[in-house]
Amino acid sequence: MAKTPRLRKGMPRPRQSVLDMAPYSPPTDGRAGKLRLDFNENTLGCSPRVLEFLKGNLTAEHMAVYPEYSQVRPALAEFFRVRPEQMLLTNGTDEAIQLLVNTYANAGDEVVVLRPAYAMYRFYAEVAGACIREIDYRPEDLAFPLEELLAAIGPSTKAILIANPNNPTGTGVQLPAIEKILKRARNAAVLIDEAYFEFCGITGLPLIERSPNLFVSRTFSKVFGMAALRLGCLFSQPANIAFLHKAQSPYSVNALAALAAVEAVRDRAYVEEYVAEVLAARELLGVGLELLGIPYFRSMGNFILMRLGRRAVQIRDRLREQGVLVRDRSYEIPGCVRVTVGTREQVRRFLGELEKIW
Repeated sequence: MAKTPRLRKGMPRPRQSVLDMAPYSPPTDGRAGKLRLDFNENTLGCSPRVLEFLKGNLTAEHMAVYPEYSQVRPALAEFFRVRPEQMLLTNGTDEAIQLLVNTYANAGDEVVVLRPAYAMYRFYAEVAGACIREIDYRPEDLAFPLEELLAAIGPSTKAILIANPNNPTGTGVQLPAIEKILKRARNAAVLIDEAYFEFCGITGLPLIERSPNLFVSRTFSKVFGMAALRLGCLFSQPANIAFLHKAQSPYSVNALAALAAVEAVRDRAYVEEYVAEVLAARELLGVGLELLGIPYFRSMGNFILMRLGRRAVQIRDRLREQGVLVRDRSYEIPGCVRVTVGTREQVRRFLGELEKIW
């Protein structure tokens, strides 16, 4: 975690909401050449078609002009089975979250998030000066706290941010529960972040037509293996998308990312094969952890949250020394470490290294 900066004489004073925030700095340095099981990325990389496209389009002329999206939107809309006017391209899911909060929550308005969850939900709500209300996942099994969430929604609630399945818990929520939330929160924008949709198969996209307060986000950073390009999509009814578009920088998505996404969705076989491999590897990892006597939480994503107890940080560091990266989450769930599920070969390597130090 980065250090909190200090105000010095002559410096302009930031907004109070920024002063009150804890700095966020993800540990992304020094990962090259290691087994990347820490950020839930595609552990093999993007489709070869994406690389071929990028190599063929990295010309001086392409780099000199501003992006155009007229060909991209229809192609991606067809893939996601929505109309182009129901979709907004964003600079990763992060911009989708930021746009939703900036568009629908004033300073002091209530934004509901679950805990633990993706850190950017709280991050952008804090930057906006919103009043954040956190609802805990049920501690015994990290199940989705539906009744608690419904009870927390009130007239002052302006936005609700939910990941399905959730990171880092792996917890999922079914469509009937999402419909209950949408009905209860009629005056709030409800975001269902589906970054890990491909690994669970549950999506709120079919609900958009009849749910004017529903927003769904997807990303190309996970299963598509394009995290470096920073591309996401935000879906809602056309009127909502028009308002979000007003709040968005006109060229926030770079041209190569947008066009590469079209190539990525054309290679459906690559994605389907990778998902099948990950699901098989997830089962293998669960069996391996059980044989080692390591408790873990059942997951609907491409990751598993393990309960390593007091040695959690020590084990993370020992694995890193062996070239295997995992993510410590004990700062929010005591004793827990999250491991990304890659291929079965990668899982076997991870289990072998873990067995040596467990």
